[in-house]
Amino acid sequence: MIKSIIALFLPLLFMQNLFAKEKVIANIPEASGICYSNISDSLFVVNDEGTLYELTTKGKILREKKLGKYDLEAVEVDEENALLLLINEKKDSIIVVDKKSFDIVKKIKIDREYKKIKLLKKGGDGIEGLALYKNKLYASNQSKKMFPKEDSSVIVILDYKLEEKKLKIIDIINPEIKDISGLTFYKDTLYMISDKNSKIISYDIKKSKIIDTKKLSKKYAQEGIAFDTKGNLYIADDNGKILKIKNFIK
Repeated sequence: MIKSIIALFLPLLFMQNLFAKEKVIANIPEASGICYSNISDSLFVVNDEGTLYELTTKGKILREKKLGKYDLEAVEVDEENALLLLINEKKDSIIVVDKKSFDIVKKIKIDREYKKIKLLKKGGDGIEGLALYKNKLYASNQSKKMFPKEDSSVIVILDYKLEEKKLKIIDIINPEIKDISGLTFYKDTLYMISDKNSKIISYDIKKSKIIDTKKLSKKYAQEGIAFDTKGNLYIADDNGKILKIKNFIK
């Protein structure tokens, strides 16, 4: 009986401990995507209004630039080429930005179909998350439909080639989760966030399976996630906040 009670309350205690550590470190209107650069030890954030920001890990805004009338939903850093990759959701395209100057370098289209199945819906509910791993781009679709339906909530894998005008889908991951609003890698593990389900899910790329799921607070609109090298978690909240949870990964 005692063991059953302990088992019942352990998840609740974990949630209390996890979110006791959360802290709002910055306020950015409609924050929709975030990534961390280990070279500059800083965060890059985008919002729905087409603005790109650079922040310290403590939340101080270092730079900001309005890039244009874009619906920016995700940002990822290409450390090797000193570039930032931004998702413009309405066009299902990547805006390539110089990391140092914040100038737009080029734009790359993303193919919507894979094996004659239309996985990415044109316009809203398109790509919401982006992560670069071993020269492949992982992009998540926010759709609330499940694979194999058209416009399904899946993660598409793109062959990352800067010289191309359009990136082809070379494979998919179907975690059977709706509304995947953000992606990031920490070491060899893919982390995805579901805004609808208020969960963060870790996925083993090598084993092709989910290895852990943790609940997040439902009071936030989680649109993007990132980890620094210390395992601290950063969340872009669409309600206008940047959250930090220390030592999420120990």
